[in-house]
Amino acid sequence: MIQVIKYPNKSDWKELLKRPAIDSVELEEKVATILKKVKQTGDSALKEYTLQFDKVKLDSLQVSEEEINKAANLVSDELKKAIQVAKSNIEKFHTSQKEEVKVIETSKGVLCWRKSIGIEKVGLYIPGGTAPLFSTVLMLGVPAQLAGCKEIILCTPCDKNGTINPAILVTAKLVGITKIFKVGGAQAIGALAYGTESVPQVYKIFGPGNQYVTCAKQLVNKEGVAIDMPAGPSEVAVLADETCVPEFVAADLLSQAEHGIDSQVILVCDNEKVIEKINIEIEKQLNQLPRKELAAAALKNSKAILVNNLNEGLDLLNQYASEHLIIACKNEEEVSLKSY
Repeated sequence: MIQVIKYPNKSDWKELLKRPAIDSVELEEKVATILKKVKQTGDSALKEYTLQFDKVKLDSLQVSEEEINKAANLVSDELKKAIQVAKSNIEKFHTSQKEEVKVIETSKGVLCWRKSIGIEKVGLYIPGGTAPLFSTVLMLGVPAQLAGCKEIILCTPCDKNGTINPAILVTAKLVGITKIFKVGGAQAIGALAYGTESVPQVYKIFGPGNQYVTCAKQLVNKEGVAIDMPAGPSEVAVLADETCVPEFVAADLLSQAEHGIDSQVILVCDNEKVIEKINIEIEKQLNQLPRKELAAAALKNSKAILVNNLNEGLDLLNQYASEHLIIACKNEEEVSLKSY
């Protein structure tokens, strides 16, 4: 169950809404050591860290064409169809963002225009450890292809057998990505940033990851390597009232909690009985999750906050500024206009 906090004073909100803390100094020291070794010894360091962290000895870091083709037989037709539908939807959305080049004559004989050109070489980091995010291959790969990036390099960790989750490989092939490497963690970011004998150096790195991956991205960024953004641990906040469906709210909270032990979810509600129903549903659904232990650990960082009214709840959530916000209320459109 999520800890319930009833009617907290506004003066206590800042302390109440603190994210899970990590020792950033120790983290940076560990990651800096990894990056330095990758920069100095290339593939040798990548194989060493893969053996240390992923418990597998690799002869080759690159996924072979045969491995990519075999993956298709390991993914159900139902999942392949779902991936194709998602790809089509993402393509439609990002295609609409393309702009026609407009030439403007700002003064006589002076013509100005803006033209978007794809980054020539990009690196995509795809988490593949506790949660193989093949959806991220679509979210990053499709825009990269539409932008016209000439070279797309994908890094993702392998399992103890030295294999990549087949759904990741199927999705990558569907998007048109064939340069895939069995490298995860901070060492993968180092490989993309500096280049090794196997992994090409790229101009910009995209993709989410754990605290080690995020720290590595921030450190290489200080050296001039472009990154998308330093994403933190996954989190969601839900604003709910008496009209919400407790089963849905519980599922939304757990969907983020199961990302990892450093994740956090926040429920804000103006009805105590609703919070009780959601907590009961969380317990019920938690026991059915294959990643139950991770979600349970994240719930220890999480809170259900009972407020006097929705306006107070919105003020609290604006102060929290969550990564994801779900409004499970009556007149959600009207409520959403106040959430800024």
